[in-house]
Amino acid sequence: MFMRIDKLQAALPEPKKPDPNAAAALQELLGGKYGEMSTLGNYMFQSFNFRNKTKLRPFYSLVSAIFAEELGHVELVSTGIAMLNNGPGDPTPDVDVSKAPFNAMQDTALPGAFLSNGGGATPVNSNGLSWNTDMVTTTGNVIIDLLHNFHLECGARIHKLRVYETMKEPTGREVCGYLLVRGSIHAHAYALALKKLTGVEIEKMLPTPNINLDRIPECQKYLAEGSHRRLYTFSPGDYGEASGIWGNGEKALPGDPPGELEVVDGHPEGGKIPELLGNYGAFAPNYAPEEMFDIASKLYKKSR
Repeated sequence: MFMRIDKLQAALPEPKKPDPNAAAALQELLGGKYGEMSTLGNYMFQSFNFRNKTKLRPFYSLVSAIFAEELGHVELVSTGIAMLNNGPGDPTPDVDVSKAPFNAMQDTALPGAFLSNGGGATPVNSNGLSWNTDMVTTTGNVIIDLLHNFHLECGARIHKLRVYETMKEPTGREVCGYLLVRGSIHAHAYALALKKLTGVEIEKMLPTPNINLDRIPECQKYLAEGSHRRLYTFSPGDYGEASGIWGNGEKALPGDPPGELEVVDGHPEGGKIPELLGNYGAFAPNYAPEEMFDIASKLYKKSR
């Protein structure tokens, strides 16, 4: 079972203005072949289908903990996309819709994000192609699945780097910076798991591609606080057996700040989920917005 917490895994800075093209680029990190929907889908079904959970508990716990983190990664990227899309056009109440207040949205990289989804995120890539279950690998063979996961995380890293290199605004860059640190952990973790099973030192291939995180400013605070050495269980007491793989004297990757790897019960502190404001011209409810706010306020008071 799962417990949801009303926070993001990392705080995101508010964009100074809408940037739907940046949002379209971030869609690759959500619904692309190596996006967060793919990492989530792979690890989720691998953990559900895992054979011999008791006898192979450290490996099951590792996949399960990373799967739980990926749920938050989907939320983080989706929130970044919605923030960058938030409020295109004129937010003035009673805007004149006959004057095409959103004419500029025709020229964006992904117009369907506005036309169909009101600026929200959906599981599609940067070209608007739907994510699908063909991107999920769950073979029932732990070595094949772990090897696939290692490849998936390396592919995700190169996509995050490429998306980062297109970014100038801070919201998308923060999403990329945080995910680059956490994605490196997952690639490292799967490499260590394969080493325990096969003796092959796959972690020597990392980082792949060979760009150290010290070159990316948005990664520095996460490296300084030791996030690159922590694997969270996202549970108050379960999945600690992953420390037999992520821990047990293992060290951070060369090029990252030094230190021993550790498994941490629970979840990172995270940051506040930002408020996304509606646009009266684009999001027209049956009730006037102020009436809806009044209804919601009354219901909130009753819940306290």
